[in-house]
Amino acid sequence: MPLADFMRRFPAVDIPFPEEVITTNVLRSDDGLAVFFTFHENLDLPAHSHGGQWGTVLQGEIELTVEGETRRYRPGETYTIPSGALHSARIAAGTVVLDVFEEPDRYPLRA
Repeated sequence: MPLADFMRRFPAVDIPFPEEVITTNVLRSDDGLAVFFTFHENLDLPAHSHGGQWGTVLQGEIELTVEGETRRYRPGETYTIPSGALHSARIAAGTVVLDVFEEPDRYPLRA
């Protein structure tokens, strides 16, 4: 499910991955941050933690490990990562997810 053209015009966030690997489109409010992540290559995301996160898979699949428990998510499935929980992910090329972060400044906008 590709994003609509108008959504692809939303600003990007500054993340430590090149655009050949991941592209982003973001909506931000004072209360949170919603990011559409499009993965162009397979990616192993190392373990990390931050504020609370909710996500849903729009296309593809993600294998998410939260506090040592691993589960695979496919289109239409949602996940919640509690604030401070250690988590990592394996994400297949072609995957599109919508992640909503409780921290409105989780990622800065790309200049």
